Amino acid sequence: MQEFLLKLKQKVPVALVGGSDLVKIAEQMGSTPDNHVSQKFDYLFAENGLVAYHNGKQVGQENILKCKGEECLQKVINFALKYMSELTLPAKRGTFVEFRSSMLNICPVGRSCSQKEREEFVAYDQEHNIRKKFVESLYATFPDAGLKFAIGGQISIDVFPVGWDKTFCLQFIEKGGYKTIHFFGDKTDPGGNDHEIYADERTIGHKVTSPEDTMKQLTELFFKD
Repeated sequence: MQEFLLKLKQKVPVALVGGSDLVKIAEQMGSTPDNHVSQKFDYLFAENGLVAYHNGKQVGQENILKCKGEECLQKVINFALKYMSELTLPAKRGTFVEFRSSMLNICPVGRSCSQKEREEFVAYDQEHNIRKKFVESLYATFPDAGLKFAIGGQISIDVFPVGWDKTFCLQFIEKGGYKTIHFFGDKTDPGGNDHEIYADERTIGHKVTSPEDTMKQLTELFFKD
């Protein structure tokens, strides 16, 4: 996938946006100290773009603690930990709440789970709607907190201030004067952490189902000739 995106970069400017922090994205993209992921693409947006890079240089940084305060965030964390303590899942491991600079990441199975345990949770979640019910409970408990609770990736829920979804990254791309912005993502349905940017009037949204499907759609769009 990385090789494909680097070939794509020869055709058009490429931006990578994810809900994960920079360390996790670097790990996923095979980053090295001599060839960091922030230098591989025209734009790199970690934590929905709240940590932003352009041509390898950091151009943006937000802070959820300064925005929402300790009291608000601690109430959410306490509720989430209690809620997860009452769940019975195929497996539970460690790191159930990850405090990132611009968001909280809540993970019922625990972010330290193995790939096999991750896959088991994905199947269980699809059958029992664990995260969907969790999000509904979070909204019901914190209706006026000004927070967004979004299903992110395969195993977690992202928590961030309203407006700090992936559309946040578009402000940096717009400064480049691009007339057309294509977005490709899998969690594009309402409640998913790709939905807002997928549906935004500033983008042309493409729903994908896998890395292979992403490459197929990109090939049809940009490698026709």
